[in-house]
Amino acid sequence: MKSILNTEGRISRRKYLSLFIFFYFVNLICLAKAFEAYQLEAWISFYAFGTLLIASIVLLLVQAIRRLHDIGLDWKYSLYLLIPPPINFFGFVWLAWEKGEKGPNQYGPDPRKTDVV
Repeated sequence: MKSILNTEGRISRRKYLSLFIFFYFVNLICLAKAFEAYQLEAWISFYAFGTLLIASIVLLLVQAIRRLHDIGLDWKYSLYLLIPPPINFFGFVWLAWEKGEKGPNQYGPDPRKTDVV
């Protein structure tokens, strides 16, 4: 099993979608809690949730890069996903919808034959 921090290789749509739902949900919770902590001036909580928010964004981008590899695109296209929500949400959904290349490509073997969810 590959690490979720590794940008090399490919990831199937099903695995990407499950990780996307989890990390985007964590992202939204952290954003709401950081905003609440900011309003209450609870600075320790604000920085803690802000750190978790940044970590969830990085993990979303790592999975998006692996999904782009499955589609046959370079990592540079993941920079479009840094556009603020809700616009970037459509990019993440497109990655879950778009079919990957069949068989091995320059980024690795077909994940449908190697991924286990």
